[in-house]
Amino acid sequence: MLEYNLPRYLPSAEELPDSDETPVDNELQELIPGLLKAILLILWSERMDWLFGIDMGIYYHPDKPAIVPDGFLSLGVERFYDEELRPSYVLWDENVVPIFVLEVVSQNYRKEYTTKLVEYEALGVLYYVIYSSRRRRKPHLEVHKLVNGRYELQEGNPVWLPEIGLGIGCERGNYCGVTREWLYWYDEQGQRYLTPAEQIKQEAQRAQQEAQRAKVAEQRVQQLTEQLRALGIDPDNLA
Repeated sequence: MLEYNLPRYLPSAEELPDSDETPVDNELQELIPGLLKAILLILWSERMDWLFGIDMGIYYHPDKPAIVPDGFLSLGVERFYDEELRPSYVLWDENVVPIFVLEVVSQNYRKEYTTKLVEYEALGVLYYVIYSSRRRRKPHLEVHKLVNGRYELQEGNPVWLPEIGLGIGCERGNYCGVTREWLYWYDEQGQRYLTPAEQIKQEAQRAQQEAQRAKVAEQRVQQLTEQLRALGIDPDNLA
């Protein structure tokens, strides 16, 4: 875990830059973590003890630049602490190190497999996830877990993260009208959680099926009513 050796007087989140002001060089650096967050917003809609930051600076020392992952998850923090939301994530205010950090490797390699791995390891991030769809001979997804202070590569796709209660994996799907490989959350049995659009479609199909069943039931009642009347029985006066 991170050992703090900080000055006595510390700036607040509002006084620090909210990012490194470096523009992303690929839409996927925003869309991939954006999809993960969108799923969590539905999956954990009743929970108020988590934060998923996208391109948000993580400050661990006031005199050092922030670390800015593509996405990160913290548990045990306030989801919102005022209506302005967080401009950045300041460790000496939050007192919680992110449990999960995501880096999406783009066209410009940013030392995700070297320097950043060492930084997140020193910070004490439990899970460091690297995704690169450009890899040919190695898996696109790497999940590193902190074990005795060092990262160990985890096997499988998806990979179950028991401390979070979710799995992380990649497969082909459609998001924002783009069909390609995406990152998703999974349950312990390896079943993928639906995206918001998929959930809306599923609910619409369920409503349509229920409406169809109600229509069939109504038709059956009408048929029985007509059969009773044909037998000389008034269905409105049945005891």
